[in-house]
Amino acid sequence: MKVRIIAYYLPQFHPIPENDAAWGPGFTEWTNVAQARPLFRGHYQPRIPADLGFYDLRLPEVREQQAALAREAGIEGFCYWHYWFGNGKMLLERPFEEVLKSGKPDFPFCLAWANHDWTTGTWQKGGSNRMIAKQEYPGEEDYKAHFDYVLPAFRDHRYITVDGKPLFVIYDPYKFADVTRFMSLWQDLAVANGLPGVYFAAQTNNTSTIRRRENGSIERVLPNLNSSANVYQPFLDLGFNGIISNGKPRGEMLYLGKYRKIFLKLLHKYCPFLPASRWDYPKVVQHFFAPEDAWENVFPIVMPQWDRTARTGKSEGIYVNATPEAFRHHVEQALNVVKEKQPDHRIVILRSWNEWAEGNYMEPDLRFGHGFIDALKGAIKDFSS
Repeated sequence: MKVRIIAYYLPQFHPIPENDAAWGPGFTEWTNVAQARPLFRGHYQPRIPADLGFYDLRLPEVREQQAALAREAGIEGFCYWHYWFGNGKMLLERPFEEVLKSGKPDFPFCLAWANHDWTTGTWQKGGSNRMIAKQEYPGEEDYKAHFDYVLPAFRDHRYITVDGKPLFVIYDPYKFADVTRFMSLWQDLAVANGLPGVYFAAQTNNTSTIRRRENGSIERVLPNLNSSANVYQPFLDLGFNGIISNGKPRGEMLYLGKYRKIFLKLLHKYCPFLPASRWDYPKVVQHFFAPEDAWENVFPIVMPQWDRTARTGKSEGIYVNATPEAFRHHVEQALNVVKEKQPDHRIVILRSWNEWAEGNYMEPDLRFGHGFIDALKGAIKDFSS
């Protein structure tokens, strides 16, 4: 029995003019990673890369090495974060464009549209939260230009498909009020260009404190820890083909209790001097998966580690005891969730391949080496045998 592991991939490991202007010449994710410091005894910071070093994604050799490590782990392909802000404005496009143009590495890929504002607060703590690039949805002409930009990728033999259609993920389906018109237009454009359509997947928390109204506005709701049907079905009704299910909030609420979790989040927002919360990784991730994650068109997320203090300081919880052994058990739970699905839908999303400043990565580091790669490979091997 085979499983499809698709890993999110962050292309922010090379300097760009917008980041230079905001933080000074040469800013990349590594700037945050290298400056991180432990907040308590035993806190694993800073996190130092091993095999690949502090790499620059403008180097094709680095991209080849990443693909080789991902193959070793049993990953099917990378899902590159793709930044299109409207009116043709993009950021961090160079690594993927070079992969597409060069044909190397010969390793499968797809795109996830990171449709959120690019602000200083997204990437580094402290100071004012200044806007760098605002996410806008100008309308059909821009939607067509966006499609024309991604069409060469959709036609590439490496592009990952589901049901024969290129997989395209939308990170924030809540705040895109025009998303149904956008998807309908792209479906028509895909068919007009000889494709069978596009497989749109909405990423959402499987336990959510927000709900999208019919008019596209957002309202606050109490989270439902028993079922995710009321989260998933409205997106499917909008025209999405599938759901990418993030169980992190659900796991944390079931670990702490949902009201305590909400209270802690508010407490840290208004009292930033408080120490960072600690979350026991094995106990949290055992609650990641909702019953509806077993639906045929829902693809659950697994997460190897989590520690965003390099970006956000003490405002978010730090996952402790995130070891390769605990990660393997987490993956095994996810594989059990998808095992009854059709082979093409037996998808698990790995969050992430290289989000170093989130402490959320698979690449080798000085503490664990290839431990997380070996853990994933072992879980896949046992599942497939």
